[in-house]
Amino acid sequence: MESYPRQRARTRGFRLGAPRSIIPAPDGSRVVFVRSSSGTDAIGDLWLLDLLDPSGPREHRLVDARALIEGPEDVPEAERARRERMREVGEGIAAFTTDAAMSTACFALGGRVFIVDLTTPATDPEAASAPRELPLPPGAVDPRISPDGSRVGCVVGGNLVVTDIATGYASTIASSESDTVTWGLADFIAAEEFSRLRGWWWLADSSAILAERVDNATVDTWWIADPAHPSAPPREQRYPAAGRPNADVSLWLLDPAGEQPARQIDWDHSAFPYLSSVHVGRDAGADPVIGVLSRDQRHQQVLRVDTHAASSAAIAEHRDDAWVDIVPGVPALDRRGRLVEVLRDSDSDTDRVFVDGAAISPIGFQVRSVGDIDDDSMLVHGSSDPTEEIPVLLDADGWHPLAETGVNSARRVDRILVISSARRVTDQGTSVATSVRIARWEGQVNPVAEIASHAEEPVVAPAVQITRAGATDLPTAILWPRGHIPGTRKLPVLLAPYGGPHARRVVDSRLAFATDQWWADQGFCVVITDGRGTPGRGPAWERAVLGDLATPVLEDQISALDAVLTAHPDDTDPDRVGIHGWSFGGYLAALAVLREPDRVHAAVAGAPVTEWRLYDTAYTERYLGDPTVAATDYDRCSLLRDAEHLRRPLLLIHGLADDNVVVAHSLQLSSALLAAGRTHSVLPLSGVTHMTPQEVVAENLLLAQRDFLLTHLT
Repeated sequence: MESYPRQRARTRGFRLGAPRSIIPAPDGSRVVFVRSSSGTDAIGDLWLLDLLDPSGPREHRLVDARALIEGPEDVPEAERARRERMREVGEGIAAFTTDAAMSTACFALGGRVFIVDLTTPATDPEAASAPRELPLPPGAVDPRISPDGSRVGCVVGGNLVVTDIATGYASTIASSESDTVTWGLADFIAAEEFSRLRGWWWLADSSAILAERVDNATVDTWWIADPAHPSAPPREQRYPAAGRPNADVSLWLLDPAGEQPARQIDWDHSAFPYLSSVHVGRDAGADPVIGVLSRDQRHQQVLRVDTHAASSAAIAEHRDDAWVDIVPGVPALDRRGRLVEVLRDSDSDTDRVFVDGAAISPIGFQVRSVGDIDDDSMLVHGSSDPTEEIPVLLDADGWHPLAETGVNSARRVDRILVISSARRVTDQGTSVATSVRIARWEGQVNPVAEIASHAEEPVVAPAVQITRAGATDLPTAILWPRGHIPGTRKLPVLLAPYGGPHARRVVDSRLAFATDQWWADQGFCVVITDGRGTPGRGPAWERAVLGDLATPVLEDQISALDAVLTAHPDDTDPDRVGIHGWSFGGYLAALAVLREPDRVHAAVAGAPVTEWRLYDTAYTERYLGDPTVAATDYDRCSLLRDAEHLRRPLLLIHGLADDNVVVAHSLQLSSALLAAGRTHSVLPLSGVTHMTPQEVVAENLLLAQRDFLLTHLT
């Protein structure tokens, strides 16, 4: 049987072959989505599911991406950066857009732009139209078709270009004035920290475009080198590190025909330098709403944009002593013109949906995102249990959960729902795949079809126990080796946290624990804990890390460890405890072995932040403030100052091409350790970014970590 590390590498974490980017037609006749041909095929194709076929729902491949790629796919550098921010592991068609009627789709392949007809009867595949390439300059990024289906815009070389589909005439409607300026691309901070991956938007009536202009002239220049290929020049990157200048970001109204001059949407940029969100209405004449933030993120203005006057006016303002939360999907206007937001209700410690200032979601249900806002309804995601994710349709008739338990997501277009559900940890059998159902909303969920997934099933079947540990009921998952008989042997314990803001690891999804089960099968009791700072348990819980990203998160890992050791004294060995993690989890792993050497005896730290002054502005300053003012907080959280305390085995792993947590983090810690005379190990990954999608790297990386920990813990 194939090994799990090999399978996980080939399938890129079991994401290949799964349907994604799923868009239903407003009339409920069809659904369009991206999916590769198998669980090991990285090339995404465009598919259509015909819901009206007389013989039942039927799939058709609209675009065979491999047939359109001429040799190796030449992805533009700007698109590579976008995919890194999106954590996109696939190739081929990564995304697509459609017009409002969903009659035409457009997409990019290797910097070329194509459109394809979606209206040809799917029951007659021979009559289906072939994709047509538009005459645009090479290197196109983020193509988007206008709502009326007449034009396609895209970014080429930092310029915004629009082409008329009927005539093929293309015009550049916004040109970069210098090599530090881009139009139509999200700035680094927005994409990495605010979940705003877009940089330009069609208005609903197709009459104009809102576009972000980014000038990185004042942002520090960093260089990403490839030491394994010394003949290759280093890649220039503008990186806004904590306390240093950010990009100058502005929003402009553009004429898609290129006949009218660009007009800037103004606001107080000195007070609100961050453009955190942009939401354009669905109806002609609807006003866009934007969110802007102060540098310290404690002050937000919500602005309504007048597209006729190219002006903006504040319609809401919020302050928070810690930070104002940025929630995907809001602030936005519903189709009645009411302001929809998710705000912190301090009285109940709940993130709730507010409409024109009135809370409409229940106390205790922590709302994490809002989508598909209509005139009398909206789709929200959240839960009252941090291990779950529940989509809820909120309308005039009440509160309608679209799932009862587990980890789920949903999308809605009019009355058509796309509901994705992960297999729960308590499900019987070996399946861990996520199901994707199409349903109609008729006062209840009425299933219509299911989109097949070609994703592979892991060769390991996770057996997970989710519990609450310690005095603060920390969400904790425990995994044992398959076949382990309680009381027969004491196992080394392996902590496997992320443990920081924005991400949860303890979730009610079997697939989330496949790799952890493999680790357990290597002879460990694996313990995963979401402590203070992680999402889903309320604003106060998340704000417990304000001013200190080290002490609370480490205390909670040790608290959970103690609880597991106490509960399972005959099955766990307190003298053999290891920890491994990536990104913030890598930081936490190194932190644990440096500051708790009597409790944690070996660590693998992957892509760790070791000095917060080297990480980006928005994330770091949200929690630790301005380093020129809050130097003590930065020093408290820095690993460099703990180097002399290392007395346990530590392995640092870092991708040399990482443009998020740059390799300087691991190199500076390694230098500090060497200067202090502390032996340690470093594994550099040539050509690897913050992700590790390469098959050989991903497979052998797991094995290298296993061998290191087994060497030092058994």
